[in-house]
Amino acid sequence: MSNPLRTIAARREFFARLAAANPNPVSELAYENPFQLLVAVILSAQATDASVNKATPRLFALAPTPEKMRALGEEGLAEQIKSIGLYRTKAKNIIAACGLLIERHGGAVPRTREALETLPGVGRKTANVVLNVAFGEATIAVDTHIFRVANRTGLAPGKTPLEVETGLMKAVPEEFRQHAHHWLILHGRYICKARKPECERCALGDLCVFVRQAKP
Repeated sequence: MSNPLRTIAARREFFARLAAANPNPVSELAYENPFQLLVAVILSAQATDASVNKATPRLFALAPTPEKMRALGEEGLAEQIKSIGLYRTKAKNIIAACGLLIERHGGAVPRTREALETLPGVGRKTANVVLNVAFGEATIAVDTHIFRVANRTGLAPGKTPLEVETGLMKAVPEEFRQHAHHWLILHGRYICKARKPECERCALGDLCVFVRQAKP
């Protein structure tokens, strides 16, 4: 079975259809500034955006800055986020990250991947989300949804998140890279689902290896 997405024209059509359906995709996490986004993304690890959004309004009203967040302490922060999975580890990482933001960056969220990845609780995926959403960088954060969509469709097959990310940065036409992260996440979350992909309502079927293989 040949891969219909092997050509730049097909990949351009793939993203043009996603763009037509959602011209200005945004993060489903609730935040008002780069610091709040950073905290929300750390909290979202192995948790849903919905569960994070239930906890953060009260948290951000109480502690809107790294200084005030650090002043809560681990126990105080844990109390605010205990409805989220792995909350004790996340509280420890966020308080430590706030300390580094204050001591090394004047309380501001750094704008490079290298600096972001020095913060506790921040790996490559989280750094890429912050760079893309907060600072407009054309990065792609490979979560489970993007990993699945990239492999299932044939857009950028890979065995590891980094391999998929590298493949996507080569496969996605430049004019679509800014929003590719969100288009792929939302497509995986709501259409190209893990257990029961809704291929019957997918606008990309004729460009997808998975759909072509499924046809008799």
